[in-house]
Amino acid sequence: MTALEKKDAFVKLGDFLRQFVAYEPVKDDSVLKNDEFFEPFKSLIALSQSHNGWYTPEQVRFSIAAWADSLTSKNLTDWLSRYDIPEREPKTVGLVLAGNIPLVGFHDFVSVVLSGHKALVKLSSNDQHLLPFLAKYLMSIAPGLKNFIGFTEGKLEGFDAVIATGSNNTARYFEYYFKDVPSIIRKNRNSVAVLTGNETTDELEALGEDIFRYFGLGCRNVSKLFVPKGYDFAKFFEAMFAQKDVIQYEKYANNYDYNKAVFLMSNFKLLDNGFLTIKEDTNYASPISSIFYEFYDDLETVKTRLENESDQIQCIVSAGIVGNSIRFGQTQKPELWDYADNIDTLSFLSKL
Repeated sequence: MTALEKKDAFVKLGDFLRQFVAYEPVKDDSVLKNDEFFEPFKSLIALSQSHNGWYTPEQVRFSIAAWADSLTSKNLTDWLSRYDIPEREPKTVGLVLAGNIPLVGFHDFVSVVLSGHKALVKLSSNDQHLLPFLAKYLMSIAPGLKNFIGFTEGKLEGFDAVIATGSNNTARYFEYYFKDVPSIIRKNRNSVAVLTGNETTDELEALGEDIFRYFGLGCRNVSKLFVPKGYDFAKFFEAMFAQKDVIQYEKYANNYDYNKAVFLMSNFKLLDNGFLTIKEDTNYASPISSIFYEFYDDLETVKTRLENESDQIQCIVSAGIVGNSIRFGQTQKPELWDYADNIDTLSFLSKL
C-alpha cells in the first residue's frame, strides 16, 4: 500500500468524522461506507458516557471535530512534506495509550501508520471503543491497512519500538520494561496561562475553554495561572461564568465538592465561584474543579522559570507575551505538527 493511498484513507476518515460535529449528525451520501458505519458511530457517541463517565457526547463531538479539521488533504500534505519518510520494511510500533480524554492517543496512531510502520495498540481501559471503531472504518475503505493496524488486550509483545503514555509512576515502569527498544515515554505534564491583567473579556472567556474543556483532564488543559501581584480576579471570575453548566455533570460536581472540602479542612485560603476553586500554590498540577495561581513581580522571572521547568509544561497560554505561547482558547486544537512533550513523533518514527 503506497503512502499516498494511506494518506487518502485518512482524508476520507476526516470526511466521515465531519458528519458528527453537530449535535445532530448530518449524513453526507458522498461519504464512503456510510450505510455500514454512520448509524453505529452515531450510537457509539451517544453511548460513550456509559463507557466512561467523563466522555459526554459533547466532549466526544469536540474531539471528533478537532480531528475532522486536522484530517484534510492540505493539512496532511503540509505535515508529511516536512519529513523524508523512506520506503523500507515496516517495523511494529507498540502504542500504550492513555484514556483521560477522547481519542487522546489518536495522533500517535496516525503518525505510526503514515510513517509506514505497523501500529500495535494497547488501549486504556478508559477508552476502548472510539479508536477501534475508526480503525475498522479505515480498514473497510482501505483494506490494505489491515497489514498496518493491530490491537492487543494482553501483554504487549512482538514490537520493535514503543510509544507509551502514562503517569510519572508508570513512566518509570515503562522506561525499565522498554529499555531495549527505541521508545518515547510520556509522563505527567500540565499547561499554564500567563496573564497581565490587560486581557479582554473575549480572551478570558476563551481561557475558560482552555481550563474546562474535557473537564480539565487533559495535559493541554490550563491548570495554573501566573498573574501580576495585585491581580483582581473579579474580571476572571466574570469571564468563567460562561462555563457554569459544568457543575451539572455529576462526576465534576463530586470532584468540586470533595476537593473544596479538602482545601477548607486544611485551612487553605480559596477563591470560589460555585463551580471552580482557585488556590495560591507553587505546583502545576491542580485537582479537577480547581486551578492554582502564583503572583509575579517580574515577567522575565516567569519566563525563565517556565524555560527551566519546561519538562513539566505541555502548553503556555498568553496574549503573545511569552515566546512560543498559544492563543487563548486554542490549547485543545493542536495542529498535526504540534507534538506532545515537544517530541517530534514523526521524526522518531522516520528513523526506525
